[in-house]
Amino acid sequence: MSHEYQRRGKNWYTAIGVMFCVMASIVLIQQLIIWGPDFVEDFLINGEITNEKVSMGMFAFGIFMVVLGFRKYEQKR
Repeated sequence: MSHEYQRRGKNWYTAIGVMFCVMASIVLIQQLIIWGPDFVEDFLINGEITNEKVSMGMFAFGIFMVVLGFRKYEQKR
C-alpha cells in the first residue's frame, strides 16, 4: 500500500450515532402517526419529560457520535 493512503479501520462511533438517529426517528414517526403533528408539537414544548424530548436528545447524541467518528486523529507509529 502507498504511504499516502491511510486506512481508517472500523468506525464504531459513527455506527452507534446512526443507530441512535434511526431509533429516534422511528419513535418520532410513530408518535406523528398516532397523535398527529399538533399534539407532537405540544409534547415538545411543554414542561414535562416526554418521549419526543427523549427522542430529540437521542438525535443530538447520535449527531455528536457521528461527528466524533469523523474527526481526524493521528495514530502513533
